[in-house]
Amino acid sequence: MITEPLLTHRDESGCDVPLLVWRLAEPVLAISSAVLGGGIGPCRWLVNATVPMSYDRDDPADHLSEIAAGLGLAGPGVGLLTGVDVADVVTADDDGVRLWATVGLGAPIQAAAPTAEAAPHAGTVNIVAWVPRRLSHGALVNAVATLTEAKTQAIRELGLAATGTATDAVAVLCPPAGPEAEYAGPRSQWGRLLARAAHRAVLSGGAANLAGTASWSERRAGTRTDP
Repeated sequence: MITEPLLTHRDESGCDVPLLVWRLAEPVLAISSAVLGGGIGPCRWLVNATVPMSYDRDDPADHLSEIAAGLGLAGPGVGLLTGVDVADVVTADDDGVRLWATVGLGAPIQAAAPTAEAAPHAGTVNIVAWVPRRLSHGALVNAVATLTEAKTQAIRELGLAATGTATDAVAVLCPPAGPEAEYAGPRSQWGRLLARAAHRAVLSGGAANLAGTASWSERRAGTRTDP
């Protein structure tokens, strides 16, 4: 089992900005769609960092590398960004699977919408999941798809005609050694658990996000722009 993330803060442009940090005692195997550390490979740490809605850097991977260096993190890792307050992270467990989600649904989209419009509100769903069994590379890819399907199911149940947001990201972690599980689809042993955990976390986090303040920037300013 990997350790729980630490909620901490960083100073950026005079603002005290929150972030979650996972410091792993031993390297794990990871698959991720993150802007930093994407792909399949070893992972020693993860960061899920809040950014203000005025965020306009065109080098997010470099920015996350700077954040990691400032935290003393070394080696390969995964970096995620979101406009929501990561203090609102939702956790879910299911028979050994552990999952953390930060859910921002201020900018829901349909993946295959006929026109692509700029999102006017905060929105990112970041999911980090731990599976206590080594997954084959194919199963890791399958796990990402399963989590995405479960996320979309939860979003639909929240009443949004959407598949997610334009900036959603996911990271799935597992042990780097041991007998491999070949499958992680929604009816496989590990995929079933991932799907149930992701569904609960996104449903819970999404309901809170839609009812409260969408972004960290709005919360800090004491305002809300309804999605």
